[in-house]
Amino acid sequence: MYAIVDIETTGGGGAARITEIAVFRHDGLKTVDFFHSLINPEIYIPPFITKLTGIDNEMVKDSPTFYEVQDAVRAVTKDAYFVAHNVRFDYGFIKREFGAFDEYFQRDLLCTVQLSRKIFPGLKSYSLGNLCQSLEIGIENRHRAHGDAEATVRLFEKLLVNDRQKLIPIDFYQ
Repeated sequence: MYAIVDIETTGGGGAARITEIAVFRHDGLKTVDFFHSLINPEIYIPPFITKLTGIDNEMVKDSPTFYEVQDAVRAVTKDAYFVAHNVRFDYGFIKREFGAFDEYFQRDLLCTVQLSRKIFPGLKSYSLGNLCQSLEIGIENRHRAHGDAEATVRLFEKLLVNDRQKLIPIDFYQ
């Protein structure tokens, strides 16, 4: 199983918090479960982030906090590889959120940036937008968790199909 994740945040700094999360649970063939939510970060969302994502303070004021969605996040990622484009970013934020209430969150990681560099060598850029353009993957709602996670699912499916080196751990290779 793979939990393909994307988050939006209040910014990249150390005090930044999650404002949106989307997780597609994938069995290597298809999506089998899904979780998505806006998150009240309990801190101010700066205007440049609102301009990028479209997520503003008013939008999230009545949304659940990460604490309130933790069970859903834990369940949809349990016993699955945590997959993301630049996985350390998304994983780091989620791990820190769980750590805030003294829970050690650990998942095995797969990074679609690193996998793409090996499986599709020679592309000029491995950013999600440019990679999807190169591989003819459409992205709707760019810089929103659901749209970017959905594009990452399609990218991951292309990586699975083209993984001649068997870099991606998967049961049905055997």
